[in-house]
Amino acid sequence: MKTDSIFYRLFQQFPSIFFELIGNPPETANIYRFASVEIKQTAFRIDGVFLPNQEQKSPIYFVEVQFQADEDIYLRLISEISLYLRQNKRQNPWRGVVIYPSRDIDTAEKEDFLEFFESQRIKIIYLNELGEAGSLPLGIATIKLVIEVGDTAINTARELINRTQQAQNSQLPQKQLLELIETILVYKFPQMSRQEIEAMFGLSELKQTRVYQEALEEGERKGEQKGEQKGEQKGRIQAKLEAVPKLLALGLTVEQIAQALDLDVIQVQQVAGL
Repeated sequence: MKTDSIFYRLFQQFPSIFFELIGNPPETANIYRFASVEIKQTAFRIDGVFLPNQEQKSPIYFVEVQFQADEDIYLRLISEISLYLRQNKRQNPWRGVVIYPSRDIDTAEKEDFLEFFESQRIKIIYLNELGEAGSLPLGIATIKLVIEVGDTAINTARELINRTQQAQNSQLPQKQLLELIETILVYKFPQMSRQEIEAMFGLSELKQTRVYQEALEEGERKGEQKGEQKGEQKGRIQAKLEAVPKLLALGLTVEQIAQALDLDVIQVQQVAGL
């Protein structure tokens, strides 16, 4: 799974989630802009930097997302930060945030930089220790979805979609958040089409998102291709029927599949051998 691109998109679209994650008010994001920064004349690239507005004296936040063990991550992070500060001559204080999926990935030596960790100048976050998704704020629960697997990922995504749709006066744009949740699932289940992923949830509201419209267009194209050989209507139905076994394997009921794919229950039962 391409975690770097997921987190870059997440923090770019929803910067308030980052500040909520590190224990600051979400409104703090209003005085920051987020960017990926390349340091000149080196091979260093910082995953993400939250830069305060010029007139603000708030800290600069350097963000590293680390999903693989790296013995040199802290040495590299301190080097990157030092070079950035030297090249940009910012007067703001700085903070570092390293995000791991779990504590066992954090294998790098900290002894040379203990002062940074003890003072919380560098903060470490383990996603699997944040708590149950249902008890977390919506944005943080969406971040945690990245590390969920199998049925847990599917169930968590369903809960997140329900919470997103029911959220009132949320700072997080509903449509963008729904699309992000589905994008995370596309990365987590690469063997499934977008249409099949939408069908996992059986939620008609998702049909209004850009991601669903792409899936619909893909389904139409498949139907048209099959229609050239078997007749247009028959081809489209066949394309949907081919998705049924995968959805059954994910634990969806016959009724949920029929509703999501706009098929008769009898058609789904026939494919399922019921």
